[in-house]
Amino acid sequence: MRRVLFVVPAALFGLLAVLFLRGLELDPRRVPSPLIDKAVPAFDLPPLSAAKPGLTGADLMGRVTVVNFFSSWCVPCRAEHPVLMDLARRPGVTLVGIDYKDQPADALAWLKRLGDPFGRIAADQDGRTAIDWGVYGVPESYVVDRQGRIRFKQVGPLTEADVKATVLPLLTELSK
Repeated sequence: MRRVLFVVPAALFGLLAVLFLRGLELDPRRVPSPLIDKAVPAFDLPPLSAAKPGLTGADLMGRVTVVNFFSSWCVPCRAEHPVLMDLARRPGVTLVGIDYKDQPADALAWLKRLGDPFGRIAADQDGRTAIDWGVYGVPESYVVDRQGRIRFKQVGPLTEADVKATVLPLLTELSK
């Protein structure tokens, strides 16, 4: 009986250790999304300012688009911003932004200071559209195909390595 009292907790500890070690191998930025290969949720967001149009689900039809949810108060968004600026300069890349739960004046000042990589910028002040898209937190980026289906989701900031290894090849494939 004494042996069983030792073996059962040791076996449970071993099982938990294996599960924990397996979890360490997972990339938290590759969160699976139930929306992959599904149509973008219906939405109609106003523009962040009068300088550029807002964004609707219909605007994402007919071309491959990278959609980026960001906020001026988001530190990882600031780290990601140079990567987005570079991505937007690439021929054939359509990049749109959705400003998440932010004050418009703060977002506009932030974009003026750091540069504006977006062809369109919409304001999601109440966060409803982000919820519909399954956003966990900003920044998050999505690749949407010509038919308006979400084909890729990145949780957290895009890095140059992510762009080269995943985003650019996918944009090339979807643009054919």
